[in-house]
Amino acid sequence: MGIDLGTANTLVYVSGKGIVLQEPSVVAMDQDEKVPLAVGEDAKRMLGRTPGNVVALRPLRDGVIADFDTAELMLKHFIARVHEGRTLVSPRIVIGIPSGVTGVERRAVMDAASQAGARDVYLIDEPVAAAIGAGLPVAEPTGNMIIDIGGGTTEVAVLSLQGTVLSESVRVAGDELSESISQYMKKVHNLVIGERTSEEIKITIGSAYPVDDDSMMEVRGLHLLSGLPRTVTVKAPEIRESMSEPLAVIVDAVKRTLERTPPELAADIIDRGIMLAGGGALLKGIDTLISHETGIVVHVAADPLSCVVLGTGRVLENFKQLERVFSGRSRNF
Repeated sequence: MGIDLGTANTLVYVSGKGIVLQEPSVVAMDQDEKVPLAVGEDAKRMLGRTPGNVVALRPLRDGVIADFDTAELMLKHFIARVHEGRTLVSPRIVIGIPSGVTGVERRAVMDAASQAGARDVYLIDEPVAAAIGAGLPVAEPTGNMIIDIGGGTTEVAVLSLQGTVLSESVRVAGDELSESISQYMKKVHNLVIGERTSEEIKITIGSAYPVDDDSMMEVRGLHLLSGLPRTVTVKAPEIRESMSEPLAVIVDAVKRTLERTPPELAADIIDRGIMLAGGGALLKGIDTLISHETGIVVHVAADPLSCVVLGTGRVLENFKQLERVFSGRSRNF
C-alpha cells in the first residue's frame, strides 16, 4: 500500500488496484467524547461550521504531523476503509514525506503508520516519488528536476540514478497562497473570510502570471467595520497581486537549487525542462511564471495531484529495482 500523506489531501494506492482513496486530510472530533465523528470529505465540509463541542482538525501542517493522535486515527480509518473493514490485514506501507523533515518528524510518521497497523513502513522523499509518478527516468544517469508544490511544503529537487543530488524544501505552498488571499481581503476590503472561501477564490480566479484578467468573483464574508455579512466583487489581477509574496519564495527556491546544480546535470535540465507536480501545479500560469523567471521550459505533470501516490505505487510494484530510493524504514516483528 502506498500513501501520500499530504497536508491538504491523503491518497492511497493499493498494488494491483491503483488509487483507491483520495480524501482531504481532515478529522472532525467530538471534544467531549474524544471520538472522531467524520474523516476526509465529510469532515472537510465541517471546517469553520462546527458547534462548540465539535472541532474539525487538520492533523498535518507544513507537510509534517502536527497532531500525532489525530493523524494516527485518520490513517487507521483510511487503512480500514481501503480493506473494507477487514481487521487482520497488516500491509507493507510506503509513505511519501517532504525531503526537508527532521529525524523526529520522520519517526512520528513511521510510528503513526505502525500504530495504525502496518507490518513494514518505508519512507520515500516526496520529490523522488513525484518524479517516478510523473514518469521521469530517475534510474538513468541524467539530471531530472522536479518541483512538487503541495498544501504545506514546496519541494524542489534534482534527481539522478535513483537518488537526490540536491533538494530544497520550503514551507510555503498552497496553504500560504490561500492565507495570503484571506489577509488581502481583510486588509483591502475589510472582509473576513474562512479557509474554504479563500481556497475557492484561489481555484476560481487565482493565477500566478497574467492570463485571463477579465475574470471576477463575488465573495461573501463578514464585514470588519459593521460586523455584518457582506458581498464583495474581486478581480483576478488583485488576487494575483495578493499571492505574489509566497510565489516569489517558491521561485527563489527553484533559482537557488539551479545555482547549486552541477554543470552536467544543469545541461540535462535545460534539454529536458522542469517538471511540475502537486496540487499547486494546477494554479493557472504557475508554469509560465517559473519558465519566465528561469528561462527553462516547464512541463506540468499529466495528473499533478496523484504523482506522489502513483510513485509510491510504482516503487511497491518494482520493489527490488527501486529499493535504493527509500530514505528510511521501520520493521515491526
